[in-house]
Amino acid sequence: MNIPLLDLKAQYRTIRDEVRAVMDEVCDAQYFIMGPKVEEFETAVAAYSGASRAVGVSSGTDALLIALMALDIRPGDEVITSPFTFFATAGVVHRLHAKPVFVDIDPLTFNIDPAQIEAAITPRTKAILPVHLYGQMADMDPIMTLARRRHIPVIEDGAQSIGAEYKGRRCGSIGDMGCFSFFPSKNLGAFGDAGMVLTNDQALYDKLKLLRVHGAPSTYFHKLVGGNFRLDALQAAILNVKLKYLAGWSDGRKKNAAYYDQAFAASGLTGRGLVQTPPAVYRKGGDRHDHIYNQYTLRAKDRDKLQAHLKAKSIGCAVYYPLPLHLQECFAPLGCPAGTFPAAEKAAAEVLSLPIYPELTDEMKAYVVGAVAEFYK
Repeated sequence: MNIPLLDLKAQYRTIRDEVRAVMDEVCDAQYFIMGPKVEEFETAVAAYSGASRAVGVSSGTDALLIALMALDIRPGDEVITSPFTFFATAGVVHRLHAKPVFVDIDPLTFNIDPAQIEAAITPRTKAILPVHLYGQMADMDPIMTLARRRHIPVIEDGAQSIGAEYKGRRCGSIGDMGCFSFFPSKNLGAFGDAGMVLTNDQALYDKLKLLRVHGAPSTYFHKLVGGNFRLDALQAAILNVKLKYLAGWSDGRKKNAAYYDQAFAASGLTGRGLVQTPPAVYRKGGDRHDHIYNQYTLRAKDRDKLQAHLKAKSIGCAVYYPLPLHLQECFAPLGCPAGTFPAAEKAAAEVLSLPIYPELTDEMKAYVVGAVAEFYK
């Protein structure tokens, strides 16, 4: 059996007619940059996420970048974030000639450990950038309490977690700004690059809109130096179709995760400490929780050998992420050698993500679990 890590074709087949109809609509109008389709999608995402305002941008990376620009992050400033995340989280800080300051992760959730943040704050700290990794939100209450007490803005990196909830509040609506990526592999994926910034602050919203279009309130008149961070109308139209299905797709992922959790427990693998399934920490009530499983990520003994075994069985799997950011060559000047952030380094050596997309059948999931169990015999 061949099981890819992600099967976008299976998703597309279910919505093809709707998507092609809105694509034709945009093509017939020949209105490709910004405009009503973008505004409609911004309004829909803000409402879905519980934020008052949204600004569509060109990618998830650009969402992070423009959010930092809206805070006037400058050379020499410091931004506190996680070392266990996609490169863009710290890369955008460096692009502004500021300094990423890493704080180790909570081993349970893989997200930044709030208890370690205050020790990293200096007079140069200008933002805290928690990442909601794999589809589960960071522990935001202590982060926000600390940030408000120290008067430091918070930007949520929700690139993997649109629709995730923390104690009844949705990703992107808690911090001063929240950033999404709509890269095709995300739970809500475009047909190319796209992103968004959420905020409840009118002044930040106005500034983000200016920065998105080279800082120009009107054509050829520039109030700020911004960039070309515009969201294409075609991507917005497609994403607005897909947004209607997002809750159902997330429920499908949760059901698949529950299947895996129970199957790995029944196999004895979790009890023997061979694999650790991803916990959903912040429960909303009943069997519904905040984790939307952008990835279903195990901790696994002999991870690399297990990965090779699964690939030999034609099962897609991937390591997100094999080398923490503080050990990346480009960040060597930060002076954080191996051993500086042990929880992040341990996670990087153990994590493995399995197929979790909602179109998986029980037969496919059973094959995945069977292959993992076979490896540990």
